[in-house]
Amino acid sequence: MPIRLSPRLAAIVTALPLQPHSRVLEIGCGPGAAARAVASRLTTGHILAIDRSATAIAQARAAAVEEIGSGRMSVRQVSAEDFVLQPHEEPYDLVFAIRVGALDGRHPEAGRQAMRRIAVATTANARLFVDGGDPLRELAIPGR
Repeated sequence: MPIRLSPRLAAIVTALPLQPHSRVLEIGCGPGAAARAVASRLTTGHILAIDRSATAIAQARAAAVEEIGSGRMSVRQVSAEDFVLQPHEEPYDLVFAIRVGALDGRHPEAGRQAMRRIAVATTANARLFVDGGDPLRELAIPGR
């Protein structure tokens, strides 16, 4: 079934500097539409979609059976400020977040915690994108 995205989400996914082998982390995935669209552009890559909401993760998991089954996508219930790599989980080289208060300035302390977690869970050349640009803006990852 084709993934239906709003024009705004489609522009965001198109603007991401994806490679077929990218390891992508989406923070605040909601029902997973953007993550599924990213997964469709990956071959050997992988996207992990995280959200603090159990309901959102259940919706994303139900909608992404094919993508999860292919190994190109996984989902995890966790907040950005509590995210850590699992044992044997490779770091990510691309991170994006859409309407996530911890990363758009609405919740500064949560943002500082989230940025520390992102710094530890990403590669040396990783890039972080959030909404609020045209259509995205890039944030510097601490220590890069």
